[in-house]
Amino acid sequence: MPAAALKPKPKSLPTQSTAKRPVLLDQPYAPVHKRPLPPGRPREWYITHNRRLKAMRLAIALLDSGVHQPGQARDETIRSTAELIGVHPPSDTTCHMVRALMRYAR
Repeated sequence: MPAAALKPKPKSLPTQSTAKRPVLLDQPYAPVHKRPLPPGRPREWYITHNRRLKAMRLAIALLDSGVHQPGQARDETIRSTAELIGVHPPSDTTCHMVRALMRYAR
Protein backbone atom coordinates (compact mmCIF):
# COMPACT_ATOMS: atom_id res chain seq x y z
CA MET A 1 0.00 0.00 0.00
CA PRO A 2 1.47 3.41 -0.93
CA ALA A 3 2.44 5.69 1.92
CA ALA A 4 0.14 8.44 0.62
CA ALA A 5 -2.87 6.19 1.15
CA LEU A 6 -1.98 5.74 4.84
CA LYS A 7 -1.75 9.46 5.65
CA PRO A 8 -4.92 11.00 7.09
CA LYS A 9 -6.44 13.79 5.07
CA PRO A 10 -5.91 17.23 6.61
CA LYS A 11 -9.08 18.80 7.96
CA SER A 12 -10.24 21.67 5.83
CA LEU A 13 -10.33 25.02 7.54
CA PRO A 14 -13.66 26.82 7.72
CA THR A 15 -14.01 29.48 5.10
CA GLN A 16 -14.31 33.07 6.18
CA SER A 17 -16.02 35.84 4.33
CA THR A 18 -13.98 38.90 3.44
CA ALA A 19 -17.10 41.05 3.10
CA LYS A 20 -17.18 44.09 5.34
CA ARG A 21 -20.98 43.91 5.62
CA PRO A 22 -23.46 41.06 5.23
CA VAL A 23 -24.40 40.27 1.65
CA LEU A 24 -28.11 39.82 1.04
CA LEU A 25 -28.65 37.12 -1.53
CA ASP A 26 -32.36 37.74 -2.05
CA GLN A 27 -31.56 40.87 -4.11
CA PRO A 28 -29.27 40.11 -7.06
CA TYR A 29 -27.74 43.57 -7.44
CA ALA A 30 -26.74 46.55 -5.35
CA PRO A 31 -25.57 49.71 -7.17
CA VAL A 32 -22.07 50.94 -6.51
CA HIS A 33 -20.84 54.51 -6.11
CA LYS A 34 -20.38 56.05 -9.55
CA ARG A 35 -17.29 58.06 -10.45
CA PRO A 36 -17.23 60.78 -13.10
CA LEU A 37 -16.01 59.76 -16.54
CA PRO A 38 -12.82 61.29 -17.91
CA PRO A 39 -13.42 64.42 -20.02
CA GLY A 40 -12.26 64.97 -23.59
CA ARG A 41 -13.16 61.66 -25.19
CA PRO A 42 -15.28 61.30 -28.33
CA ARG A 43 -19.00 60.73 -27.77
CA GLU A 44 -18.82 57.20 -29.17
CA TRP A 45 -16.34 56.24 -26.43
CA TYR A 46 -18.81 57.27 -23.70
CA ILE A 47 -21.66 55.37 -25.36
CA THR A 48 -19.56 52.20 -25.64
CA HIS A 49 -18.20 52.59 -22.12
CA ASN A 50 -21.66 52.98 -20.58
CA ARG A 51 -22.96 50.04 -22.63
CA ARG A 52 -20.14 47.85 -21.29
CA LEU A 53 -20.87 48.92 -17.71
CA LYS A 54 -24.57 48.17 -18.13
CA ALA A 55 -23.80 44.78 -19.70
CA MET A 56 -21.47 43.90 -16.81
CA ARG A 57 -24.09 44.92 -14.23
CA LEU A 58 -26.72 42.83 -16.00
CA ALA A 59 -24.41 39.82 -16.38
CA ILE A 60 -23.60 39.92 -12.65
CA ALA A 61 -27.27 40.22 -11.74
CA LEU A 62 -28.16 37.30 -14.02
CA LEU A 63 -25.42 35.13 -12.53
CA ASP A 64 -26.59 36.04 -9.02
CA SER A 65 -30.15 35.11 -9.93
CA GLY A 66 -29.17 31.65 -11.23
CA VAL A 67 -28.83 32.22 -14.99
CA HIS A 68 -25.41 30.71 -15.69
CA GLN A 69 -25.50 29.82 -19.39
CA PRO A 70 -25.69 32.35 -22.24
CA GLY A 71 -28.43 30.22 -23.79
CA GLN A 72 -30.60 30.78 -20.72
CA ALA A 73 -30.26 34.56 -21.06
CA ARG A 74 -32.84 35.45 -23.69
CA ASP A 75 -33.60 39.11 -24.38
CA GLU A 76 -36.78 38.90 -22.27
CA THR A 77 -34.85 37.48 -19.31
CA ILE A 78 -32.19 40.18 -19.56
CA ARG A 79 -34.80 42.94 -19.83
CA SER A 80 -36.79 41.63 -16.87
CA THR A 81 -33.56 41.52 -14.83
CA ALA A 82 -32.84 45.11 -15.86
CA GLU A 83 -36.27 46.11 -14.58
CA LEU A 84 -35.63 44.21 -11.34
CA ILE A 85 -32.35 45.99 -10.63
CA GLY A 86 -33.64 49.38 -11.72
CA VAL A 87 -31.82 50.14 -14.97
CA HIS A 88 -33.36 51.16 -18.29
CA PRO A 89 -34.25 48.28 -20.61
CA PRO A 90 -31.17 47.27 -22.62
CA SER A 91 -31.03 47.37 -26.40
CA ASP A 92 -30.53 44.29 -28.55
CA THR A 93 -26.83 45.18 -28.79
CA THR A 94 -26.47 45.33 -25.01
CA CYS A 95 -28.31 42.00 -24.62
CA HIS A 96 -25.87 40.47 -27.09
CA MET A 97 -22.97 41.93 -25.09
CA VAL A 98 -24.37 40.44 -21.86
CA ARG A 99 -24.44 36.97 -23.43
CA ALA A 100 -20.91 37.46 -24.78
CA LEU A 101 -19.67 38.38 -21.29
CA MET A 102 -21.30 35.29 -19.84
CA ARG A 103 -19.80 33.13 -22.60
CA TYR A 104 -16.22 34.38 -22.35
CA ALA A 105 -16.08 34.68 -18.56
CA ARG A 106 -16.25 30.90 -18.25
